[in-house]
Amino acid sequence: MRWNARDGLLVMLACLGVGVISAWPWLVQPSLRPGVPAPFEIRAPQDASVVDSEALAQRRSQLGPRIQVQITDKDATRQLQQRLKRLLNELITSSEGQEARLRPISLTPEEEAFLITLSQQGEQQWPLAVERAQSRMLAQGVVSTLAEGQLLQASWQQLDDMPEPGRSLGAKLITRSLQGSTNLRTDNGLTQVLLNDLIQQNGVPKIEVQAGEVITVKGEVISQRAYDVLDSFGLISRSPATGLFLVRWIEASIGAGLMLMICRRWKTDLNVPQALLLLGTLAAVQGCKLWFGASVSALAVLVPPSLLLAEGLGSACGLSWLALATLLWPIPLNNIGTARLLVAGGVAVVGVLLAGRQRSRAETLQSAVLLTVAALLVEAALIQIMGGAVGGELLSEGVLMGGLLLLGLLLAPMVEKVFGMITRSRLLELCDLQRPLLRRLSSEAPGTFEHTLMICGLAEEGVRAIGGDVDLIRTGALYHDVGKLHAPQWFIENQSGDNPHDHLDDPWRSAEILQAHVDEGLKMARRYGLPAPVADFIPEHQGTLRMGYFLHRAREQNPNASDRPFRYRGPRPQSKETAVLMLADGCEAALRSMPPETSEEQACDSVRRIIHARRHDGQLDDSGLGPVEIELLVRGFVQVWKRMRHRRIPYPIPARKAFSA
Repeated sequence: MRWNARDGLLVMLACLGVGVISAWPWLVQPSLRPGVPAPFEIRAPQDASVVDSEALAQRRSQLGPRIQVQITDKDATRQLQQRLKRLLNELITSSEGQEARLRPISLTPEEEAFLITLSQQGEQQWPLAVERAQSRMLAQGVVSTLAEGQLLQASWQQLDDMPEPGRSLGAKLITRSLQGSTNLRTDNGLTQVLLNDLIQQNGVPKIEVQAGEVITVKGEVISQRAYDVLDSFGLISRSPATGLFLVRWIEASIGAGLMLMICRRWKTDLNVPQALLLLGTLAAVQGCKLWFGASVSALAVLVPPSLLLAEGLGSACGLSWLALATLLWPIPLNNIGTARLLVAGGVAVVGVLLAGRQRSRAETLQSAVLLTVAALLVEAALIQIMGGAVGGELLSEGVLMGGLLLLGLLLAPMVEKVFGMITRSRLLELCDLQRPLLRRLSSEAPGTFEHTLMICGLAEEGVRAIGGDVDLIRTGALYHDVGKLHAPQWFIENQSGDNPHDHLDDPWRSAEILQAHVDEGLKMARRYGLPAPVADFIPEHQGTLRMGYFLHRAREQNPNASDRPFRYRGPRPQSKETAVLMLADGCEAALRSMPPETSEEQACDSVRRIIHARRHDGQLDDSGLGPVEIELLVRGFVQVWKRMRHRRIPYPIPARKAFSA
């Protein structure tokens, strides 16, 4: 399958994107950081006293919840003041008129009399005095958890210059407006200043380092204490390593391009969405490596993607993806880390090789479980041999790997549909002759169904001879003529009497009917959810061939008739498998019509002439079939023909007994 310029540009940009993600640490992250294995051994150049940031952070976390600096919030204060004004307004309004009205607080008889006998001047002075008392309390700050009695007492104290019963009534209103509310908020800046002052008073924790002391050992994870010491000596570079970034970016981008070239070498029909799937999966894995750092699980990020990619795109694609994902490991590893990476790579290789042989989803599920158990056992044994400790981390890694494998199996059908992939198990499911579309073909177009079974035998033998995908061509051959279901009587293999084309007597219309079986076949493929690689057999098995019989009849009526209306619209075969089906379709009738005395050499010559005619017409130009493979096809087709024409022993038929009347 050829890619146009736009497809090539899109894939190239995706390769460059993978390179950027792979080289990102050298652009934005320090050269050394906590949690990453040290690339080499480092010793202290001199004596030093270094602030222990880890201990300092622990001390801050211990003091932080207990120390908070709060200040008054202007918005909260304004809301509480407005609440008091509303209560005052409701209280004064409720005392006017003859009818009793609902009041915001309960009143004593003296307080009720106070409200009734208040003069107009008193109504202006008393509310203002109550509001000023509340403002003084809010300026000091009010907490929401203060008990009602304490709040009432504080309000009473603020109104000490007011006579009774106005004093008690004002205290009740202030308490009602402030209860359960606060006008304080925490100020983080002032809190940090106070924390720093307290820490300075107690002494800042420090690390004492002597000259020549080993700070980091090659392969061991850099601790926060070691990082603090390295930083104090100026050994941590925070400036972008532009040179290293460019080198890593170019390496990863070229590696991604080479991976796609290898995949296209072994899977010639690799399309752009599938290439983007390979690159997108690689980018996601690279992102996981950078996000999780040294804690990333090699088993979890290498085994599930490579296994599932091999299921859909073939073992060669899975192995090439695995090789690049392993080589682009961005983190320095110690001895145990290297061993675990090798174990993950080995398990992934076994999984990819098994994926090419699995013929059902049940086998894939079984392989996922066995690979997980085997990986854990091998990794545990290696860790013990190298003197490490086997703990719960290994079990967690196994659970994660197994879970990702199961998730991938659940999502596989959706991924197959979106990216046009097809697995071996899906092909075998589609080959079931009890599937609805094949059942329709056998009952509504029995002649076409028998022709299909014959083509299957020829095509399988031919693809097997050239080392192609036998399961794919078997499935494609079963569905290549389903479009004839729209009008089976117009095709000779389904006719038992008159030919409708003779009554039509219009070769141009007959050519349209033949083309319609391709168009209708594609519609049925979409309706029944056939995968794209299987649906491709419907138009490509006819390519742009001439409808020779009807072209001949048209030129009998008009010698200058163009052959364009009498050619199928294509496309021509884009893969070896669809090309083999075209050739098998063309040779089937010729092989079946050969007389019994035909020799093997004559049969080969006849098949060879048909194939060369297709090749001369340009039908095989995009298929990738070479001269050697064509000769192997000839031999394979003739082998099927020899099996078809085997002789049987003539059995004597006993004469029927006659009975007299």
